[in-house]
Order: sequence, then structure tokens, then C-alpha cells
Amino acid sequence: MTRDARLLFATRALRMFGYGALAVILVLYLAALGLDGGLIGLLLAMTLAGDTVISLLLTTHADRIGRRRTLIVGALLMAGGAVLFASSDAFVVLLLAATLGVLSPSGNEVGPFLAVEQAALSEVTPGSRRTGAFAWYNLTASISTATGALVTGAGIGVLRAAGLGDLEAYRAVLLGYALVGVVLVPLFGLVSPAVEVQQTGPPLVTSISRRFGLHRSKGVVARLAALFSLDAFAGGLVMQSLLAFWLHSRFGVPEPVLGAIFFGANLFAAVSALAAARLAARFGLINTMVFTHLPSNILLMLVPLMPTLELAVVILLARFAISQMDVPTRQSYTMAVVDPDERSAAAGVTGIARTTGAAFSPLLAAPLVAVPGLAAVPFFLSGGLKIVYDLTLWRLFRNSPAPEDPARWRQPGSD
Repeated sequence: MTRDARLLFATRALRMFGYGALAVILVLYLAALGLDGGLIGLLLAMTLAGDTVISLLLTTHADRIGRRRTLIVGALLMAGGAVLFASSDAFVVLLLAATLGVLSPSGNEVGPFLAVEQAALSEVTPGSRRTGAFAWYNLTASISTATGALVTGAGIGVLRAAGLGDLEAYRAVLLGYALVGVVLVPLFGLVSPAVEVQQTGPPLVTSISRRFGLHRSKGVVARLAALFSLDAFAGGLVMQSLLAFWLHSRFGVPEPVLGAIFFGANLFAAVSALAAARLAARFGLINTMVFTHLPSNILLMLVPLMPTLELAVVILLARFAISQMDVPTRQSYTMAVVDPDERSAAAGVTGIARTTGAAFSPLLAAPLVAVPGLAAVPFFLSGGLKIVYDLTLWRLFRNSPAPEDPARWRQPGSD
């Protein structure tokens, strides 16, 4: 890898450590403040909605104002939002922090980072190696998220042993998340200009392009964005913070054990992301995305049917072992089917679509998870909607392979 690629791997590792840490305690923190399921759902939804607006503003302009500058702004918003969240229990302040800050309630990417880093990596990585690079990039993320969850779970136990109450321990994690944002600023500053758009000819822009950063690929990006939004809405129904709350409520799982569970889950996800590159090289990106995702959705619907914690965790880990194979393939496919000067915008628009879809999920899922008799409903809705997404994606894009897909999966006349 180039020096820039190593720096981008390092920034994602640090950021995902913070996301994994926050996801373990966020809903528990809000519950400890005395908020009910409806208000928790509203705050989670506003967190994701705010991330959507910020991402839209930053990623659609990143290729013109500079990818490095965009990443630095995102890091500052990450730090500021966490400080506000930790500094007050007033609902108005929490709502402001949730809306304007970059906070991850799911343990997944939020804000402008992923879209801009994908574009930057594509700039310094040959097309033939892009899916493999994204697989390692996502493996790094999964391991970091797992480590963040494990360290946080153990750290909460240590802080309690030292005499801190639940709120103080949770706020310590929030301040640690803010520190991650602060450290990211100089790291992004070290990335070289090679990650910026390398314009080799006159820009192909229109008035719409200048506003949204897209030109030739508007149609395909719009179709992908609509599908990714459905997938994200379904995934948001069982986001990691809500899943942690469900395990805590259903089986009485303490925070250190929650951290260990999500550590294992994210390690399995890391392995699945790495395996995706080999499958894609043999079967193509779209086929890999769809046919690894379908069985994971069935496993998701089985989780709430398990009568014991042990069985629920086994099914959950089996699901994570195959659930992330669509991530590097999805990212690589999006980068492959757009022009180089559209990559930040394309990743941004599809990422924003995912965040928008996920923003509405907590409004439905949080109140359901808080009621024992309805807590399984989000799992069934999530798995069913994800199956609809998979089948629709395959139907629309199976005849539109990426340039680097194996020749046997190409259609006559495709590039």
C-alpha cells in the first residue's frame, strides 16, 4: 500500500474503535438519564438524520473543496458532538448534539468519512485491486469496532469497581469518543494531495453536477441509493446499540459480556469481509453481494426465537460471519460504475441514502424493543425487508457487471 492508503487505514481503525465503544453504551446511557423508548428513538433518529444532512453538504462538494479538508471538518464535528452529549442531561442539548454532531449509534460508519475515504483510496489503488483493498479496509474496521466494544465493556466494569456510577462511566466513554475525533484531525492533515481528484481533461459538469457532484452516472447512482436506503432502514431496526439493549433486557447481559459478544461478532464480520474479495473475483460483485446476504437475513430472523442466551449468541455470530460480505463488494461496485470525478459524490449520495434510511428505523424499533412482547418484531421486519432488497438488487443489476468482474459473468456488449 502507499503511504496515503496506510494513513487512511489508520484513520478508519481509530474511528471505528470509537464507534464500537459508543454503540455498547449509547442507549444504556440515554436510559440511565431517564428517557423512555420514544424519546430514545427520537434521539437516535435525529442523530442519523443530522449525519445525513452533514454528509450531503460535505461529500457532494468534497471533490471540489478538497477531500482532506472535508475529512478534517468531519473529525471536528465528531469531537464536538460527543462533548455536548456528555456535558448535559437536558433533552434540548442532547437533541442539538445528536443533530449537529457526528455520532454513531449503530457501530457503523456515519458522517462524511467513508464516502470520502473510499474515493481517496480509489485514487491511489488500481481498479483490479480495489475490491481487495476495500476488503482489507473493512476488515480493519470490523476488528477495530470489535476491539472498541471489548475495551468499553471491560472499561465500564473497571470504572464501576473504582466507585463511579453508571452515568459517570458512560460519560467517560463519550469523552473518549470525543478524543478520537481530536486525534483524527492531525492524521487527516498528513494525507498527501495524491488522494484528491486528478483532473486530466475538461470537467464534464452541468448545473446539476455542480450542485450534487454527479453527471454521467446520476441514473445508476439514484437506483443504487434507493436500494441501499431500504437495506439501511432494515438494518437500523436491529442496530448494534438496540441489539445491546435487547440482549441486556431479554437475558440480563451485563456490559462487559456485551462488549465480549460484540467483539466476537465483529471479528466474524471481519473474516466475512475478507472472504468477499475472493468470491467476487470468481463470481462477480453483484452475485457476491446478493447470495451471501440472503442466508444472513434468515439467521437474523432466527435470533429472537432462541430460548437461551447461548443459542441466541451462536445464531448471531453465524449471521455476522456472512453478513458483511456485501460491504466491500457494494463499495467497490459503486466506485467502478462512476467516473473518477464522481466518486466522492457517488459514495456520498449512496451513503447518505443509507443514513437516511437508517434514521427512521429507531422511531419504530426503540419503542418495540422496550416492550417484551414486541421485542422480536424488529428482527422479523429487518430480515424480511433485507430479503426484498437482495432480490431487487439482483434483478436490476445482474446484467450490469463492473469492469473488473470475471468475463464469464459479463453480458454480450458490456464494458
